[in-house]
Amino acid sequence: MTNSMKKKLKLKVSAINEGTVIDHIPAKNLFKVISILGLDKIENQITFGTNLESGKLGKKAIIKVSDKFFKDDEINKIALIAPHAKLNIIKDYEVVEKRVVEIPDTINGIVKCFNPKCITNSETIPTRFEVIEKEPISLKCYYCEKITNDEQIRMV
Repeated sequence: MTNSMKKKLKLKVSAINEGTVIDHIPAKNLFKVISILGLDKIENQITFGTNLESGKLGKKAIIKVSDKFFKDDEINKIALIAPHAKLNIIKDYEVVEKRVVEIPDTINGIVKCFNPKCITNSETIPTRFEVIEKEPISLKCYYCEKITNDEQIRMV
């Protein structure tokens, strides 16, 4: 990346003192990530950018959350819709840790079962899936045992 490109990126997204930066989110999935992490319900300062140029993704999104450090299980949820996302943990304006998201072995309460007859679609029971395959993603419902693939994934 050239210096002029770095300057342009800095102008688009301001630095944070303490918090977490989530980078390499597919642009089309930005608001899904915000929803999964509950960022639409917190009071922290949040900066996000979308349709930023990316060599890997074409168009990417980025989220910066001040004074928020996510637990591993929270972050790994985003792997369902942003499998190549990267996290930068910021302290005193410096990156002190980098993390890569991973798809967890079980998914609870964030994905809807694809089967319309599943009990989770008619009762107030939280969904629960076992991850059968991680790439491409394939989930097996704990209740009806139907398989939901990456094309069918819908957030609750």
